[in-house]
Amino acid sequence: MINRITTAALLALGLLAPQTTHAAPEEIQVYMDEINRPGEIGLDVHVNHVLAGDGTPDYPGAESSLHRLRVTPEFSLGLTKTLELGAYLPLATVARDGRLRVDGFKLRLKYLAPHREAGFYWGANLELGKVSHRLDLNPYNGELKLIGGWRKGRWIVGVNGNFDFVVSGPQHDPVSAELATKLAYKVTPDLALGVESYNGAGALRSIGHFGSSEQTTFAVADTHIGRFEINAGLGKGYGTNTDATILKFTIGVPIGRK
Repeated sequence: MINRITTAALLALGLLAPQTTHAAPEEIQVYMDEINRPGEIGLDVHVNHVLAGDGTPDYPGAESSLHRLRVTPEFSLGLTKTLELGAYLPLATVARDGRLRVDGFKLRLKYLAPHREAGFYWGANLELGKVSHRLDLNPYNGELKLIGGWRKGRWIVGVNGNFDFVVSGPQHDPVSAELATKLAYKVTPDLALGVESYNGAGALRSIGHFGSSEQTTFAVADTHIGRFEINAGLGKGYGTNTDATILKFTIGVPIGRK
């Protein structure tokens, strides 16, 4: 789904190098139709932990993703009815040695076209960021995310086309593509169960190499605990993904919400 090198890039911005190994990024989510109202402040906390996999570092000086805990606060501010500014700050990791490290930051700008509560929606998100050498050979990376989806009754569908690119660094990988999808069903008004899949498709100039790219599929649950919004998932990595088992959470913290 994303490169360890790329993963780090994704951490800070999102990069997908199809010919390298991979690791869980700082955020694992499918962008849907949520956007802050003008002036509204939001906070999502992204947490993921690699429970099993190949702990071999990808390059000299790289940090292994195995048993690494990633905790990333994502702050957001509604600019207009269709634009939202966001900041992943800081990108924090706790490696197997137990040390807490700050490994970079990422900024984003999201556009979401006007849409109804039910039916089709679409938008786009641009991310840029910087990460430490422990996470990526390339310190500056970016990602363009195309957002689409559909809601009808109890069914929820989300699709993201992600294009990851290097802004600056020693390893000039080509632009790479990933398809992220979500299919969920509302069992109750406060609980939706579903599947999220993150499928690397290789370099954009030769797209379609799913077998030689990183893939991850999660069983997910979306629910509420009080005013907190919770997305929880347990995932399996395959393809070239060296992270075999991944636990992830996105926690929506009710700051600035009425």
